[in-house]
Amino acid sequence: MQKKAIEDKREREIRVVTQMIQIYCRGRHKSRRGELCPSCQTLAEYAAQRVQRCPFMETKTFCSNCKVHCYRAAEREQIRAVMRYSGPRMLLFHPVMAVRHGIESQKERKKQL
Repeated sequence: MQKKAIEDKREREIRVVTQMIQIYCRGRHKSRRGELCPSCQTLAEYAAQRVQRCPFMETKTFCSNCKVHCYRAAEREQIRAVMRYSGPRMLLFHPVMAVRHGIESQKERKKQL
């Protein structure tokens, strides 16, 4: 895969996880639209750092499809809570992003079989 395509993929993954954290923070912590509380800001920065350092970006679609989970235990639990809350709501707030994420995840699962 080309270097530009990998970088685009990294940026897309960071955008998706950031949007999910924003939905979670707004719903659970009552933050203003587009803003994050300090805890969620720290999680978003940590998630972006993990994506930037991922050595498997060329062969995977999203962290959820990865065989190696590089998040520390506390952050892994936080991101799971974010995904459980935000996943269904993504269709309301960012339908195109949610559908694209779902399609890419399904393609990846089929490849792994």
